[in-house]
Amino acid sequence: MQDSPSRDTRIALALALTVRHDGQGGTADDLTDPAGLTAWVAAHPDAVPQAEAFAADAPTLAAVREVRAAARALFARAVRPGEPSPADATRLLPVPQALRRLNEAAARTPTVPVLAWADAADPVVRAAPAQGAPADLAATLAQAVIGFLAGPDRQRLRACHAPRCVRYFLKEYPRQEWCKPSCGNRARVARHQDRHRRAG
Repeated sequence: MQDSPSRDTRIALALALTVRHDGQGGTADDLTDPAGLTAWVAAHPDAVPQAEAFAADAPTLAAVREVRAAARALFARAVRPGEPSPADATRLLPVPQALRRLNEAAARTPTVPVLAWADAADPVVRAAPAQGAPADLAATLAQAVIGFLAGPDRQRLRACHAPRCVRYFLKEYPRQEWCKPSCGNRARVARHQDRHRRAG
């Protein structure tokens, strides 16, 4: 079993997973409007300081969606030589554009390292906005994605290829192929049906 994922990893994956299977054979997007982004931030309070007071507007939504597109393009690169998520296979940003978009977003809020050290725990460093710098959600998310992609958890990133799944996940054990058991079940059923079709 692996160590629990870092804050950057959790935020980066949560952002990527706002694109998901819609239950009908297509994909759904949790960030189609400012209300969706506001709800997502409320459900992920470690994504931004003062999450409880956050209310998205259209420019913030557009900036976050740009960071997400860059993140998913770079996730697809990270899982090579494996295939990317089926949701990304035909619409990935070129890697240089994804890198530029992510770096430009991350630079919008200057940050400083902040040390936290709870009792009976190892010290943890997190980036916080520099004194007087307003928090920028897209910048915070871009910095988390960069932290994840530059960190050790990236080696465990995989795309789930179970039927209808479009998720990325962290591989927790050597034989893990799918993001969750239900995806494994669907994949086994699909393989069984495919064998029957070919044999019949």
